[in-house]
Amino acid sequence: MSDDFKTPSLRRRMACWLYEGMLMFAVMFIADYLFSTLTQTRNAMDNRNAQQAFLFLVFGIYFVWFWAHGQTLAMKTWNIRVTDLQGNNISQRRALLRYTLSWVWFLPPLAVSWLLGLDVKEALVLTGGWIAIWAILSRVHPRRQFWHDAIAGTRLVTFRHPPVKRTS
Repeated sequence: MSDDFKTPSLRRRMACWLYEGMLMFAVMFIADYLFSTLTQTRNAMDNRNAQQAFLFLVFGIYFVWFWAHGQTLAMKTWNIRVTDLQGNNISQRRALLRYTLSWVWFLPPLAVSWLLGLDVKEALVLTGGWIAIWAILSRVHPRRQFWHDAIAGTRLVTFRHPPVKRTS
């Protein structure tokens, strides 16, 4: 039986997640440079809320567009595709829902850190622990999907593009 459309292993999904984070660093760097240039921001603390909102919007556009087309660059590298429950590409509306729900990776520990007044190191440890817990919770899902995918009506599947046939 083909591996296509099976749930990728947790290890592969987390490797893709980490690779996505490295790629997002580049997207963030370029978007932040653009924001700082357009707003003439000279100090990192100036316009901080507007800058964070801008980055949230840029990340949303990036993920919604790529997910609605099936894969981000990191997902292509790891042969992972996001689909609806029937195996089709997801709509932009569903991709937006998935993007919003995917913030569960970060918002709960950041909110707790803020409420408890934790320093940066403590917040990072809490966030890392939460990420591990959230990832491991996918093991109790019937199809081994992340819970934000289950709520959004999406799933991650193994997907390999068919080989290109060359004509001579």
